[in-house]
This record gives sequence, structure tokens and C-alpha cells, in this order.
Amino acid sequence: MPPVSIPELSERARDVFRAVVESYLQSGAPVGSKFIAARADLRLSPASIRNVMQDLEEQGLLLAPHTSAGRMPTELGLRLFVDGIMQAAEPSAEERAAIEKGLDRAGPVEEAVAQATATLSGLSACAGMVLVPRREPVLRQFGFVPLSATQALAVLVGADGTVENRVVELPGGATPAMLIEAGNYVTARLSGLTLGDALVRLEREVGDGKAAATEAARELVRRGLAVWSTDGAERPVLIVRGQANLIDDGAAADLDRVRQLLDEIESKGEILRLLEGAREGAGCRIFIGAENKLFSLSGSSVIAAPYRAGNGRVIGVVGVIGPTRLNYARVVPMVDFTAQALSRRMA
Repeated sequence: MPPVSIPELSERARDVFRAVVESYLQSGAPVGSKFIAARADLRLSPASIRNVMQDLEEQGLLLAPHTSAGRMPTELGLRLFVDGIMQAAEPSAEERAAIEKGLDRAGPVEEAVAQATATLSGLSACAGMVLVPRREPVLRQFGFVPLSATQALAVLVGADGTVENRVVELPGGATPAMLIEAGNYVTARLSGLTLGDALVRLEREVGDGKAAATEAARELVRRGLAVWSTDGAERPVLIVRGQANLIDDGAAADLDRVRQLLDEIESKGEILRLLEGAREGAGCRIFIGAENKLFSLSGSSVIAAPYRAGNGRVIGVVGVIGPTRLNYARVVPMVDFTAQALSRRMA
């Protein structure tokens, strides 16, 4: 059966469907016809509501778990609701102020972003996630430590005092004297530059015939700097905050699902790939349950939105992860506002 669209539903079916989904998202429990008749302004009898719910179940939009007389939306039903019926509620002034307060923190950008993500997690009662581009270190010192005839350890000391190291493959014929020469060249000529700027200057000086280093030493420098440039571009930092929010009062009845979800969050490589998929587009992306293979077992949802640098280039993604019964109408605008606030911070 092809998916049902909103225009194909009668007005009565649409009203009952909306009432069932909104009640379920609020309570997390299956919704019965008597409850809908008493709480929703539908002017329908429980019997009429029950008939409509049965039709919606046959269309794949609702399901009756176990032997319960109540209904709850399927993942297909949630997608239809989110895309065609949901009325978003803008974040309150207090919620906007709380998110922006985290981003106004002095200090490294990563700390401000982590705090804003923690605030988003608390406001949404989900786990908050953000992809932060790795900061390109500013060079202060650079050196090589020989490991074998074919490998050396490139050691970078950043302007902020951080020390990182990577294993690099040595060009043929490299000697200990060349390693020293290459390190001295970087420290003397490229100190104070980012990795990208250092590579540009190196190539310019070679082209101008001003590089005060042998060809072998220059090749060592290229290899040493390139390993950081590639690493930084391909491995953004994933910050996750508020996993404890996923273990709420309703989780006790479904501990296996919660354990599965927490395991999925720990598998950061898969989460990274999912969030990278949200970089395209201007607004929020919503992944519901088995729409993404990662959450086919836990039945979880992700709401994510890209944020940008001052030049408009997407540099990261912020979002939340939680059960499929999220309050989408409230959380989607909240994630979108956080992405906009991050963009302003990065401008």
C-alpha cells in the first residue's frame, strides 16, 4: 500500500489522527477512543472515533500495541504528522535567553558550544549533540622523532601550549640530520601560522627559491603538516550532553530500548555519519526511527540543523536525540533556534 498523504485523509480522520498523535506525544501511552472523545473538541462519539482509528490503523498510520484498546502512531504516522499537520511552537523568551547565555561564555568556542548543547539537552529532555569543526592549531614548535627507518613521530606544539603527535611515513633516504633540519625550518619560518597557512607559505617560498631547507627536508615538512590538515578536516569533534535525560520515568518499561539507544550514542562514528547527512539544506532534518538504520532497533528520533560560519559555509551540525515520542512541535524550533544562535556566534 502506498503511503497516505494528508490531502487523502478526510477532515474527520485528520482531526482524530491529530488528537491521537498529540495525546500520545504528551503521555507516551496508547490513546483510547473514550479519552479522545472526552478531551478533544471533536463532537464525535467514542464509537465513531473508534471506527476512524480502525481506518487509520488499516492505512498504517496507527497501531494497537499488545492487546490494548488504545492506539499509538506508527513511524509512518509520525512522519505524516511532522511533515503535514504539526504546528510548531516557537521557543519562549526564557528558552532563547538560556541557549544564548551558554554561547556568550568567554573562552574557547568548544566550551561555549558544549554549554549551549547542554542547555538544549535540558530544555528538550533529550540528549544534545553538536559537531564542532576541529580547530586548526597555530604552530609554535615542530619536530620529528625517528621511530624506524621508514617512520617518524611528528610532534606539534601549538600556540596555546597543546601538544599533539602523529606518525608519518618518511621519504626514502631520510636521515636524522634531515629530521632536525625540517623541524628547525618549521619553527623558524612557519611559527605563528595555522597549518593551512604554513603549507601555503612553504610552497610559495619553494616557488620563489627562498626556502632555506633542502628538498628532502621540505618534503618532510609537507608530510608532517599534511597529516594534521587531513586529520582536522576529516574528523570533526562530536560533543554529546544529557544522556541521562533518556532514562526517564517511562524508560523503566522499555529498558532494552534505552540500553540500545545508549549503545548507539556510544558508537560515535555512526552518529557522526548521520549528522553529516544533516549538513545539506537550510533547516532542520528529522530522522524518525527505522528511517535511519542506526536507530532501527531502539526506535529513536534525531532532530538536527546545520550552523554556519560568517561566510555562510556550513561548519557543523547541532541536534538532539530521544525517543520517537518527542514533542516535535516544541523541539524542532528549539533546535533551529540553537543552530541560528551558533551561526551568529561563529560569524
